[in-house]
Amino acid sequence: MAVNLSEPSALWPVAGVRLGTAEAAIKKPGRKDLLVIELAPGSRVAGVFTQNAFAAAPVRLCRERLSRTAAQRALLVNAGNANAATGRGGLDDARATTAALAAALGCAPEEVLPFSTGVIGQRLPVQRIGEAIPRAVAALAPDAWLAAARAIMTTDTVPKGASRRVRTAQGEVTVTGIAKGVGMIEPHMATMLAFVATDARLTPAAADAALRAAVDDSFNCVTVDSDTSTNDACVLCATAKVGTHDIERGDADYHIVLDAIRAVCIELAHAVVRDGEGATRFITVEVGGAASTAEARQVAYAIANSPLVKTAMFAGDANWGRIVMAIGKAGVDGLDPARVGVKLDEVILLENGEPHPDYREERGAAVVAKPEFTIGVDLGRGDARARIWTCDFSYDYVKINAEYRT
Repeated sequence: MAVNLSEPSALWPVAGVRLGTAEAAIKKPGRKDLLVIELAPGSRVAGVFTQNAFAAAPVRLCRERLSRTAAQRALLVNAGNANAATGRGGLDDARATTAALAAALGCAPEEVLPFSTGVIGQRLPVQRIGEAIPRAVAALAPDAWLAAARAIMTTDTVPKGASRRVRTAQGEVTVTGIAKGVGMIEPHMATMLAFVATDARLTPAAADAALRAAVDDSFNCVTVDSDTSTNDACVLCATAKVGTHDIERGDADYHIVLDAIRAVCIELAHAVVRDGEGATRFITVEVGGAASTAEARQVAYAIANSPLVKTAMFAGDANWGRIVMAIGKAGVDGLDPARVGVKLDEVILLENGEPHPDYREERGAAVVAKPEFTIGVDLGRGDARARIWTCDFSYDYVKINAEYRT
């Protein structure tokens, strides 16, 4: 039921990256639910993670290992089980599975980063994952990005991936990424899981800066249902296979590569929202005239996360009173309603706090009947702006989440 979203047509290999998948029957048999991403020696990895206080065991272990070194050799990803709220045993499980992969690849356990997504509160089936790891390693291939995107899906209906190629002073650089996540989405850092790789020679500091800048303009600008997962993680792997000189933050090549990473992350973030659980509308919320970017985001999220706004949009009901309600509840100090304007695409609903004299219900209804449209707001307080992407709430959202564990 994804909104104008289809399988990626081409995901380009990244020099120094191989991917392999296998069946581990983690939640259900009959599907590939385990992913191994092998990185060439010398790769530099940066990550950003959930702000949820119940951060899952793999998130905690990733943070610990990346705090010691950016040099990593592999990622181990499983779907079907989040390994969250599992206490010390969950950490033991994450360590055990990464040790098994390290043994299979001939590297140290500390050079393997774990990632999990799925049901919270259940221990990992460590034995089944251990048995599946050799099969995933045997399947390692540089062109397996699409298979990898499928393996990490949970309630996703479409695998999500994007690629870009750009020319730098040291040669052509490739950026390819995959993501999963369609519910429990308001990340404040990333989506549920996203893996982006480039063959550029980014230093660890440059990789970290590029990832954070790209995430702030992409995954930090989406919401499906306002819930931040325990497992959110986004990593950037730079294999350093192109060129002979490291790219530092601020170099001309850095900005070229950053633009490509940002473009991949934005495409993936859009895909997450387009495939939001039960989504039938892809909605851009643009708030301008704010006193600060933070204020603009505050109002944009109040609109994007309002169940009343989202259900009206699902119904194709141009009930703009719900948008006004959401603006008013956002908590902006000193907001003057007499200076606020609201639009649906180019149809003006409210101008200077008054209903626009030319507005007709059928004009608003024609906008919200479309699969994609923009809610525009002007707060009349300054020059700052923010843009958030969201989706509607349909009957299927309730059904999918009511039946999530069955």
